[in-house]
Amino acid sequence: MLENVRGFLDPNFEGYRKRLFQSFRKLGYKTEIKLLHASDFGVPQLRPRVVIVALRPEDADHFSWPDQATAPAPTVGNTLIELMSANGWRHANQWAMNAQAIGPTIVGGSKKHGGPDLGPSRARQAWAQLGVNGGTIAEEAPERTFVGVPRLTVRMVARIQGFPDDWHFTGRKTAAYRQVGNAFPPPVAQAVGTSIQRMFELAAQRTVMVA
Repeated sequence: MLENVRGFLDPNFEGYRKRLFQSFRKLGYKTEIKLLHASDFGVPQLRPRVVIVALRPEDADHFSWPDQATAPAPTVGNTLIELMSANGWRHANQWAMNAQAIGPTIVGGSKKHGGPDLGPSRARQAWAQLGVNGGTIAEEAPERTFVGVPRLTVRMVARIQGFPDDWHFTGRKTAAYRQVGNAFPPPVAQAVGTSIQRMFELAAQRTVMVA
């Protein structure tokens, strides 16, 4: 299973895609490719990602892409209210009420980009509409008397990516944020992985029936 950004599907990458799929065919694999949106799997952000699955021909007929979640993804406000109010911020509930939408794609996880922030100007503007200061990442949740637009902590961004709260990220703020920003959302990865597991189980059942 391979994962890449949505731009992988752009026309200027057509030659690269053809070479990649030809390499898979030479190795005896059949490929499936699909654009998946993290918000369709319960993740509170857009984050479209291209997923490629390379399958053995005898298994490929048993593969199907995962179903989308039946319920809409939670909003940023509902996702983060607990963490945002961790230090008793008295405006946390009002902030959450105004952040009733999913977030833009988490970006800024590369060394080329620089320090820990929520991305270029367009991404920051989208976060600003949700009441989030995307210029930097905070060390802690807002204090009780904080006035202004709050920043997200690494743990908050990780929750928006779909990580469980007990997931450990190594290093200080910048290093930890890069790990989060570069990640493939765990709920989406689990959904695809479950589909692959189901494929193997169905293929095994067929083998037993034939035998």
